Amino acid sequence: MTDVTYGSGTPGDPWILKTPPLSSEFHAWKDDTRDPPALVVQVGKTQLSYQLRCIADAHAMLKTHGDWMPLGNADEGKPVKDGTFEHWARADDNPVGGYYGLRKGYRGRFANYVAPVLELLGLVELEHNARNNRLRAL
Repeated sequence: MTDVTYGSGTPGDPWILKTPPLSSEFHAWKDDTRDPPALVVQVGKTQLSYQLRCIADAHAMLKTHGDWMPLGNADEGKPVKDGTFEHWARADDNPVGGYYGLRKGYRGRFANYVAPVLELLGLVELEHNARNNRLRAL
C-alpha cells in the first residue's frame, strides 16, 4: 500500500501520496463541488484534475482486463503505448470518450497520479519499481 502521511481525501485534509516509483510526493483529494466532480492532484504549484468518475471507471476496466496492465505514464500531447493504463485514460472508447483530465495542457500523467489513489482505496495492486510499473484490480 502507498505510504500516506495523513489525510482523509478532502480539500482541507488531502491524501499525501507518492508516485508509483515512490520518488515524488503529491496531494490528492475528491472535490464534489466542481462540475463535473473531480479528483484533484496538487504537485508542487501545479494542480491537475480528473473526472472523479475515473476511480470507478478505471476499477471496472481493470477488473474486466483481469491481468496486470502497464502504467505508461505520459504528459498530454505525448504519444502513449496501446494497452497501457494511460492509453485507456485518453482513448475515444473509454466511458467518457477521451481524456479524463479536466484542465487542457494538464490532462496527461493520469497513470502516475490516479494509480496511487486506486491503491490507497484498496482497489488495485500497484508495483513500485523504479520504472515500468504495472497495476491490476483487486
